[in-house]
Amino acid sequence: MSPKIDTVVQFSGLKSGRYEYCYALDNSFFEGYENEELREGNVDFKVVLERREQMLLFTFTFHGVVKTTCDRCLGEMEVPVEGEEKLCVKFSDTETSEDENMVYLPEGAYQIDLAQWMYEYVAVRMPIQKIHEDGKCDPEMLKFISDKPAEEVAESAEEEVVRELEEGETDPRWDALKQLLDK
Repeated sequence: MSPKIDTVVQFSGLKSGRYEYCYALDNSFFEGYENEELREGNVDFKVVLERREQMLLFTFTFHGVVKTTCDRCLGEMEVPVEGEEKLCVKFSDTETSEDENMVYLPEGAYQIDLAQWMYEYVAVRMPIQKIHEDGKCDPEMLKFISDKPAEEVAESAEEEVVRELEEGETDPRWDALKQLLDK
């Protein structure tokens, strides 16, 4: 499914110089991708295209919020995202690149769809661990995790890790793995 926002830039008739494009990505854009953690949001993109003779240089600047699920309480939460990324597009019928910031298009290409890059730039800026701020998690869901209040659970888990590090204790499963690696 492709996004409903037109993110195609036609560069064939453009002269060398700078061009600006603005995009307001909303839920209809994010719904086009099959990532359960990134299905809704409002992110504004400013894309500056620097058209050169044999190359296009895109600069993406973006900010906004995306909705996702809290890893602790499974409640809905908003995560701010922002950043700046660059994409270099060169023309060649034979070359390829492993660099994610470099793309080769065939010599006869006349347009490029920026949707996939915009989506990936937002996805990469999301935190790995998505947890509500202290006291914002759903207290009813936290009851299923522990009989203790959420703050007490977090404190005791942190104290346990510190104690294990200080005492040199390790999980016996890791010890067994280390023995296998030492052989």
